[in-house]
Amino acid sequence: MAKIINEPAIVKAAGNKEKIIREFFGAVNSGDKDVSIAIMSSPGGWLEPGQKPEFDEYTVVIKGELHVKTIDKEFDIKARQAVLIKKGEWVQYSTPHPDGAHYVSVCLPAFTPDIVHRDE
Repeated sequence: MAKIINEPAIVKAAGNKEKIIREFFGAVNSGDKDVSIAIMSSPGGWLEPGQKPEFDEYTVVIKGELHVKTIDKEFDIKARQAVLIKKGEWVQYSTPHPDGAHYVSVCLPAFTPDIVHRDE
């Protein structure tokens, strides 16, 4: 049966600055536990704590630039690029560029605060 989502839920984000998460599918907006799909808008200078999630996270940058730091390396994902972070891999996201970033995130299974395992 088709499920229509009329509008996303705004979900509080972690980090040093206000980032807007618009969740269409996921634990908060649609009750989905298998997947979350959200549009993210993070300002320039935003930095979130590192995390070691229990989900795969697929990220597609639409506008701007997302900085990704893992245990092994650091890299920038620009508009029209994407990155996959596998579950159990430590990662830290930020948007150091002044214009920030606009991107789509898909988490399998769905993101929940109890399985993201953020650094203290």
